[in-house]
Amino acid sequence: MIHQIVSSLLNWVQQLGEWGIMLGLMIEVIPSEIVLAYGGFLVSTQQINFIEAVIFGVIGGVLAQLFVYWIGRYGGRPFLERFGKYILINKHHIDKSEEWFQKYGAGVIFSARFVPVVRHAISIPAGIARMPVWRFTVLTTLAVIPWTIFFVYLGFVLGDKWETINEAAAPYVKPFILVALAILIVYVVIKYTKSRKKAGKRK
Repeated sequence: MIHQIVSSLLNWVQQLGEWGIMLGLMIEVIPSEIVLAYGGFLVSTQQINFIEAVIFGVIGGVLAQLFVYWIGRYGGRPFLERFGKYILINKHHIDKSEEWFQKYGAGVIFSARFVPVVRHAISIPAGIARMPVWRFTVLTTLAVIPWTIFFVYLGFVLGDKWETINEAAAPYVKPFILVALAILIVYVVIKYTKSRKKAGKRK
């Protein structure tokens, strides 16, 4: 059943080309990695070009997160706990993302995009906290760009073996996570230093 749904959606992506990639990411029925890798496969068969796949992939990825952000902002946690399963978000995702957001603040919106579990739901606490939408969009876009390029390229390299994307990506995802965490640590240190300076001036 699930395999048939995924196959049908990917056939739909193929028919629509780059627009299919964007819409496939926006509806979030299947993981973004699969949609992007399939987009890379379409590039390898010359059905679309690489730049189009990346541009529409970035747009779709950002719009998908904006959708979750607005749900968090106006629907809140109860709504997402009830209906989040339809966009691949469960209670564990929400708990973890809220923990990260409360611990690290707005800067986590960029870094968390590369961390499993957290990246699927980090937009929720941002919406609930009413983080400025422009800042959320900028940080999300900066994270979505390298992620999109990576998976489209990997799908292109794999060609008709694109379905092995998880195995192929595994050795590279860990460095992504380590770099993201390093950036997050730097952000936290800078934020902490600034807060200490402000506290010192008040004295």
